[in-house]
Amino acid sequence: MHPFPFDVEQLRATVEAALDKATQLNSACPARLRESMRYSLLAGGKRLRPILVLLACETCGGKMETAMPAACAIEMIHTYSLIHDDLPAMDDDELRRGRATNHIQFDEATAILAGDALLTLAFEVLASQIEDKQLAGKAVWELARAAGASGMVGGQQADLEAESQKNLTIDNLNSIHQRKTGKLITCAVRMGAILAAASSEQLDALTEYSDAVGLAFQIADDLLDETGSVEKMGKGVQKDQAHHKLTYPALLGLEESRAQATKLVDSAVSALSLFGEQSRSLEAVARYAITRDR
Repeated sequence: MHPFPFDVEQLRATVEAALDKATQLNSACPARLRESMRYSLLAGGKRLRPILVLLACETCGGKMETAMPAACAIEMIHTYSLIHDDLPAMDDDELRRGRATNHIQFDEATAILAGDALLTLAFEVLASQIEDKQLAGKAVWELARAAGASGMVGGQQADLEAESQKNLTIDNLNSIHQRKTGKLITCAVRMGAILAAASSEQLDALTEYSDAVGLAFQIADDLLDETGSVEKMGKGVQKDQAHHKLTYPALLGLEESRAQATKLVDSAVSALSLFGEQSRSLEAVARYAITRDR
């Protein structure tokens, strides 16, 4: 386990409890739909994005509980994207977080609807649970922009299209993953900062930090798909080659990919200099992004 200057397991447990509470839906929600939503949302995982929300808020002088609605919302968006990614029409995966993917456990139609429900619930949580409605509006805008057609969803489409394209470059690859993976990670950090009423200088520094972490995290994912194990990853590995995906190892090789990830993390840490000792937790998360084994 990577050494963190905070109790990561306690933080994960706090996030899990909040997610559990947020999905105690009323009787108008069909029981099977609620079960499907909770099956994927409460299946564990790193909880990187919600943790980044909370740590960014704290780094900017805010209280973590203020940012918990945003932490829940971004994990709902992330989980919906995984449910849909795993569908036969997308990556056609059968294993996620060490157990059957949602459409295998339930059925394709229910999995699609569970993803849809988590997507919309995320914005309901932001709008209803953030007390300062002006800040709530800013958080809604940040998340919608990061998750939508010019963000995560656009990156997913570009990633699919890249499977049949030739002679793609590192700039093409960066462009895909700045959207597919990076935008949501940057959004996590920015929402946490916004809910702490961060200054524009603080927000700029944290945006630079999270842009670099997002790409480093994706490079690490690509490397783990090449070198990781099903047991540790909790999902299928060596899938990228089978799908003819454009990845960092395929384009740069393993060693150069690792070097690029390290360079990005160094850049991310450098961007935190404004915060001094307050940024130790965010620095540790950046280091973890490329040293993790799952």
